[in-house]
Amino acid sequence: MSEGRGAAVVGSGPNGLAAAVTLARAGVPVTVFEAAETIGGGTRTEHVVQPGVLHDVCSAIHPMALATGFFRAFELERRVDFTVPEASYANPLDGAAGTRAAIAYRDLDRTVAELGRDGSAYARLYRPLLRRLEGVVDFALGGSMLRWPRDPAAALAVALRTAEQGSPAWNLRFREAAAPALVAGAAAHSIGRMPNLATAAVGSVLGALGHARGWPVPIGGSRSITDALAADLLAHGGRIETGHRISRMGELDGFRVKLFDTSARGLLHIGGSMLPAGYRRALGRFRFGDGASKVDFVLDGPVPWSDPRVAAAPTVHLGGTRAETAAAEREVARGRHPERPYVLLAQPSEFDPARNPAGVNAVWSYTHVPHGSDRDVAAAVMTQIERFAPGFRDRVIAHRVTTAAELSGYNANYVGGDFSAGAITMRQLLARPVASREPWRTPVEGLYLCSAATPPGPGVHGLSGWYAARAALRHEYGLPDPELGIAKPQNVAG
Repeated sequence: MSEGRGAAVVGSGPNGLAAAVTLARAGVPVTVFEAAETIGGGTRTEHVVQPGVLHDVCSAIHPMALATGFFRAFELERRVDFTVPEASYANPLDGAAGTRAAIAYRDLDRTVAELGRDGSAYARLYRPLLRRLEGVVDFALGGSMLRWPRDPAAALAVALRTAEQGSPAWNLRFREAAAPALVAGAAAHSIGRMPNLATAAVGSVLGALGHARGWPVPIGGSRSITDALAADLLAHGGRIETGHRISRMGELDGFRVKLFDTSARGLLHIGGSMLPAGYRRALGRFRFGDGASKVDFVLDGPVPWSDPRVAAAPTVHLGGTRAETAAAEREVARGRHPERPYVLLAQPSEFDPARNPAGVNAVWSYTHVPHGSDRDVAAAVMTQIERFAPGFRDRVIAHRVTTAAELSGYNANYVGGDFSAGAITMRQLLARPVASREPWRTPVEGLYLCSAATPPGPGVHGLSGWYAARAALRHEYGLPDPELGIAKPQNVAG
């Protein structure tokens, strides 16, 4: 296949690299263009706070790394070492709710046993999802929501739980604080008012993955996922150009197919008048959500949790009760900075101690803030952590704040600090960015959008890139989906 029939991929996040790997495996010459000096997008690991101490720049813990179609086909688990803790996530509680944390273990029965009177209700919420997990993952992450689900019973199970947990009826099944706090903490990953259908859908799937395959920690940091994808791309003839920002579509005239791992706004800016007017309007209507502000810490030891069991979870949701988490998210949606914010904290050093020098604990955290916020939230974040880990401040050697405004400068896809590349709403789950059975394919021949602005949305899963590349192989090259796994050694006679 000649270079004139080659493909360009703009952006080297996990979706862009997944698209490039898929095309290269099919024999298409691929060049990836990355504006930054390093590849990876949301899967970079760097010296963020101080030299010699590694933090994940964006994503740190990966609920979808072992469960989704692309990474399973790619056999990521054979290429990257993961630690899968027994506890997926924790939600500390205090005051009237008690001093013990709620813990979501991979073992649902163990989780249920610790939830007291609400244990059986929590089990009824998640057990049907676990029984049909493959169908749940396919329905939620299998591509356009406009297609008929392969497992209608799994789709119905997700829909019923979304309807319940996304409505004012969300507390009817619970009588205590711990179980609903666990559910709310997972749902809040999507950033949005609670209860609502979109956040409930996200929480249902993330919770199910936590009780099925766990929330794994990649050894060496998130960049190990990037490195595995890049190595496979290069091994199959692909090229990567860093420090090369694409500003005009004309810069890619030598390529037959172009795939954009950019925001909807980024594609609109680069495509300009070459995009049909109706599609330009659709991209222009695509709405961005509220943002995140990140605070990275270097500690001289472990986080001093009031409940020591919290140290066993790689991800900690620091929102308090469900009511407190919902109140904080409402404040953000109203354009305010909550006094007691929802804080998501990751402590990968507990599970990958060789990543950093002995005695050093690299803690990663973010909180939700209004779109485009430039406020330094370090004090509020530390106060919220200290609430559940007295003495935390005394452990801090250094910290660094990345505001929502700075986050959008780091990655052009994170407009206003929205790392989802577009608000997670029911409308934008159905039309992301357009309502179509192939939303990755634009009206322009050979032009595809393959970022989190397309289904299935945000997360380190590579699926948006995989789906876009497979569509390009069908429509532009007439080629079948390639094998993505590690080649098995051949038996040699003699």
